[in-house]
Amino acid sequence: METYLIRFTVRPGQRERFLGLLTAVLEQMRKEKTFIDARLAQVADKPNEFVLHETWAIREDVVNVQLNRPYRRDWHAALPDLLECERDITILSPCWPAMSD
Repeated sequence: METYLIRFTVRPGQRERFLGLLTAVLEQMRKEKTFIDARLAQVADKPNEFVLHETWAIREDVVNVQLNRPYRRDWHAALPDLLECERDITILSPCWPAMSD
């Protein structure tokens, strides 16, 4: 299992388009067998900065299959116009068991 933290800085005027395209991708991702969870957060007081927290069961599936899904094409093609700079992607691997109440 791996979690991807992806930070986006959206160009002024592109926020709604960014959210629309990303929402469409997230809705399709939910249907994937190896998908575990995803959460999108806006950075406090920065309406054009977002962090996506995305967890998948199998890294190889993400790299070899998921990133190439047809529903991601429009999203990937639009990124240069949507973003002020490249995405910042951090890959996290669990090193402590999940905590529960």
